[in-house]
This record gives sequence, structure tokens and C-alpha cells, in this order.
Amino acid sequence: MSVVDRILLGTPSLGTGKARYTMVKHIVMWKLKETAEGSDAAANAAKMKTMLEALNGRIEGLEHLEVSARIVESEPECHVVLYSELASEEALSGYQVHPEHQACVAFIKKVVSERRVLDYTI
Repeated sequence: MSVVDRILLGTPSLGTGKARYTMVKHIVMWKLKETAEGSDAAANAAKMKTMLEALNGRIEGLEHLEVSARIVESEPECHVVLYSELASEEALSGYQVHPEHQACVAFIKKVVSERRVLDYTI
């Protein structure tokens, strides 16, 4: 199955007698501190974007990841959003503990005041 097919259709789980799609969509929204780590929120948002998008192609099962600080509307307020697609729930688990992701997490924890996460499968 091609990457495009997996994105559109999900990845079927085998052995259950039924196709069950396990592609995971992982969305995270952050509200940033006004200043942290010697920078303002805009600079920290830009650094988060650079760090996180550098993970593309570096973690097995991470199919796509994008980050934006150009929020049109948000309730409650958020400053940065991450949208990613992972091949499976197992891939999400591997992504979460991967050393390169954990390096991003270490910085992000220092600059955010709130975090919201949504994971769902298709």
C-alpha cells in the first residue's frame, strides 16, 4: 500500500477477520508563556516549529508532521498547533519516547503554559 493510500484509507490491522484502520492522527495545541528561555512567545513558537518539523523522516512510523503558529481562531486560546499522522498506535508510542522527540519536549516544557492533546484513529 502506498503512503497516499495509507493516508486516505488508514492501515488495516490483520488477523481480526475485519479490516480495522489504525492510522493515528496526533494533534497538540500549546499556549506559550509571554517570555521564556530568554525569548518572547513568537521566537519560541518559531523555534518549536523548526525543532518539531525536523522530526519528519527521522522517526519510524511518523508519516507526516506540520506545525503552525499562524492561528486564525482558537477557543481556548492557543499559539502553536502540531498536526501529525502516524502509521499506528505502536508508531505513536515509539514517537513519544524517541530521543529526538524527547529533546523537543524538553524545550517545549520550558516555554508553554498550557497543552492540549487529541489522538484519534481512522
